[in-house]
This record gives sequence, C-alpha cells and structure tokens, in this order.
Amino acid sequence: MAQIFPPSANTLARLSIVGGALVTAGILVGSFVVYRASFLTQVNINKEQPVPFSHRQHVGGLGMDCRFCHTSVEDSSFAGVPPTHTCMSCHSQVLTGAAILQPVRDSWSVKKPLEWTRVSDLPDFVYFDHSIHISKGVGCVTCHGRLDQMPLTWKVHTFHMSWCLDCHRAPENFLRPREQVYSMDWRPAENQRTLGVRLVKEYDVNVRQLTNCSVCHR
Repeated sequence: MAQIFPPSANTLARLSIVGGALVTAGILVGSFVVYRASFLTQVNINKEQPVPFSHRQHVGGLGMDCRFCHTSVEDSSFAGVPPTHTCMSCHSQVLTGAAILQPVRDSWSVKKPLEWTRVSDLPDFVYFDHSIHISKGVGCVTCHGRLDQMPLTWKVHTFHMSWCLDCHRAPENFLRPREQVYSMDWRPAENQRTLGVRLVKEYDVNVRQLTNCSVCHR
C-alpha cells in the first residue's frame, strides 16, 4: 500500500502539538495579565472627583478621624460618603474663598449633594459589611492602604476574591486591637501572628465559616 503521508508529516505533527501548547499557555498568561491589569482593577489609578479631596491633608496633616466623614462605618455595611454639610462644618470658616472648593459651596447653596465617585467598589453579587470587619479588628489600612499619605485617593488592592480569601483563611495575619482600627501607622508590639491568634479567640472569629460562599455571596 502506498504511503499516504510524507515523512515530514511527523515533524509537522510534533510542531503543531508544541505550537498548540505554547498558544494555550500564551492565552492563559495573557488572560492572567489582563485580569490583573490596572485598567480593569483600577489599582493605583486616581478617579476624577467633583473636588480633589486630599486624605493626606485631612488625615495625615490635620489628624482627622476616619469616622468624621465616614459616619456609618461602625454600624452599617456602607461606610458612608460625607454629605456636603460635613465639609461645610469646617469650610464655612476655613478656606471660605478657595476656588478649589467652589463645587462644595455650590452644592451647599442649591442643596444638591456632591456626586463623589467611589474608589473602592465591589460588584453587585458581592456582599460586604464594613461594620463586622471593624468590630473584628480589621484596620482601615488593611483594605484601603495608607490613606494618610495619599494626596488623591486611589485603590491599592484588586479586591479580587483571592485577595479577600487570603484574610478569610488566615485572619490572624491581619487582625489588630479594636482601638487601633483607625490608626494609619500602627504596628504590633509583638509578632503579628501571635497577636492575631489571640484576637481571633477574643473576638470570636469563626474561621471555618469565613470561607463559606454564603458569607459574601447571598
């Protein structure tokens, strides 16, 4: 019987297998890179705001507590976006003529809220409760970074599920005393894991429950 395929067909077959594997690997690597790219995650990107609010000035410079603006962070799932009257409680007396604050004054005069753009936003299919994290000793810095050093606010973490699970699987690596939750520069006086293990028990953190899908997806 005559030979159907030439000898070179074996080489072509091997090359096609290797090429297919390389293309598949390239697609997987490319997808991973795109998945974590800043234009999708918005990490380290400043979002346009009605007023270029500086956490570095207010928190780092003036020492303002997070709860002054984010009033519902301790008892609500939503941290709260500061209403105009919160801004005007200071700026009706401080920097009253500053051009940069004109949108605040306009909002106050017409009784129309400023339309802030959320920096740390989660998809609708994810349930997140600020209050439970605060009560269990998760510091603002853990999720939002050193806001006291940010002239403009940007997101420092992807908030991908894998990132959240790093904490849910091993909360002892992240917990701090409740009185230090709002501290930007706090560092544990002892080994973090030693402290965290003790706080997990003290705050009654159910580690097994934390990895249940229903905790975040309801």
